[in-house]
Amino acid sequence: MRPPEFWYNHKSSILSALLAPAGWVYGLASAFHQDRTKPWQAPIPIICVGNLVAGGQGKTPTALSLGAELKARGKSIHFLSRGYGGSLEGPVKVDPDTHSAQEVGDEPLLLTEIAPAWISTDRQAGIEAAHQAGADIIVMDDGFQNPSVKKDLSIIVIDGETGFGNGRLIPAGPLREGVTTGIGRAQAVVIIGEDRFNLEALLYDVPQNSIEIFHARLKPDADAAALKDKKVYAFAGIGRPKKFFNTLLEIGCDLIGAKTFDDHHPYSENEISNLLEIAKKEGGVLVTTAKDHVRLPQGLKKDVTIVSVTLDWTETSALDSLLNSYS
Repeated sequence: MRPPEFWYNHKSSILSALLAPAGWVYGLASAFHQDRTKPWQAPIPIICVGNLVAGGQGKTPTALSLGAELKARGKSIHFLSRGYGGSLEGPVKVDPDTHSAQEVGDEPLLLTEIAPAWISTDRQAGIEAAHQAGADIIVMDDGFQNPSVKKDLSIIVIDGETGFGNGRLIPAGPLREGVTTGIGRAQAVVIIGEDRFNLEALLYDVPQNSIEIFHARLKPDADAAALKDKKVYAFAGIGRPKKFFNTLLEIGCDLIGAKTFDDHHPYSENEISNLLEIAKKEGGVLVTTAKDHVRLPQGLKKDVTIVSVTLDWTETSALDSLLNSYS
């Protein structure tokens, strides 16, 4: 499902205004759930990478980056995900050689590139399983709004180009909870990309806020440079496909076409075969994101080029200081 355009339209929207009361009810229900739930204390440190809005903000690249840093420090780090879009409830240790995105979701398959990843709709059960398997620290991809587990470090990811959208709660806007409420439970924020809405100043104005603010950008991997000046036909089924298409333009690709799909879209053989045919007729290469690539039919993956990105931190020394307590 793609987010409605009015969520990120800062001009007044009649539909958003009509849905505002439903958003208030959503916010009250979320707050009640937070207040009434007693979090379980895990036997190992829990780092949660979450966000305040629905849709792609860069959580998984952030989790991958933190996991790689902790692994480099000698920690036995395991990832935990709900496995959104997958059919398995878990706890299940993800095996990229046998599990498909239809079973475990797309993000967990990407996380296994760095360290063992688990999916579990019951996060406590997932943590216990990972701990028994040798994990001495857990990085959760999402789960910030889930109060069932106590987090030792919560990091909120914000896309600097979209901010908090129209500032309203679901379904009137993209917010999962109020900004002040959410920031009050976190210890750090990562603003990814250009801070177009002066988010840093806004966050520092939150009452009783001692949060650390980091800046980073999504940087294409070195292999992407080979696509410069080449004709490419791109497709993506992620939170913000336009962001991926803009990345291709920044690389210097000749973008001959772009097709968007719903986030977490399960691709069929016919869909990918048709896209390959279009790209071939135009003399171009068919490209997509790493997150989309794991959802492709197995037999067609080799025909689609992956453009991967990694998180490039601005304040690496400050990040080191933040993680020192867990390494």
